[in-house]
Amino acid sequence: MVKENGRLFVSSVLAGMCIAMGGTVFLRLKDAFPGGNVVGALLFTVGLFVVCTRGYALFTGKACYIFDNPPAYLGKLLLIWLGNLAGTGFFALMERLTAICGTKGIDAVAAGLVAAKIANTGVSLVILGAVCNIFIFIAVNGYAKNPHELGKYLALFLGVSCFILCGSEHSVADMYYWWVSGCMLAEPGTAFICLLYISLGNILGGVLFPVLERYI
Repeated sequence: MVKENGRLFVSSVLAGMCIAMGGTVFLRLKDAFPGGNVVGALLFTVGLFVVCTRGYALFTGKACYIFDNPPAYLGKLLLIWLGNLAGTGFFALMERLTAICGTKGIDAVAAGLVAAKIANTGVSLVILGAVCNIFIFIAVNGYAKNPHELGKYLALFLGVSCFILCGSEHSVADMYYWWVSGCMLAEPGTAFICLLYISLGNILGGVLFPVLERYI
């Protein structure tokens, strides 16, 4: 059990790092030129692409399958959440030692995103988290079950880019934004409260389609 949980934690750390890589691309391109946010949203998909093709453990994807697993799965989901938090933190703290952070760097762009989240209400964060994971379910389930190779990758690219452009909230991406902006260390209490609201929304949105599809 300990060995299994250790492997799961490492897998979730790697998943967090992958999402941080996608977040880095998005932050670099978001305000770089007109339409940069659209290009950044498309290229953010590199994170979920690696997670799915390598089989890493990502909270938002795994949250979609709560009702397909025994109650002990909730403990694994918490471990994955913590591993994702560690992975995004490790990657972001490395970046804060480089030239891409600093005056008008990606940390400043991330700080603007974080400020908007802090100004939001808990209800809004839960709903936006739910909307995000409806897209994530479409992405990961489409990748897993679409019989056509092109369809698998279209599901990933459309699901991820659309959740970003809709302004919805992805808990693991938000972990990265909080870390790289420096706000995680400056306001840890606020960060965790916001992340918990978003994570709850991710769970609700992730299970919505699987539950309702049982009645089709």
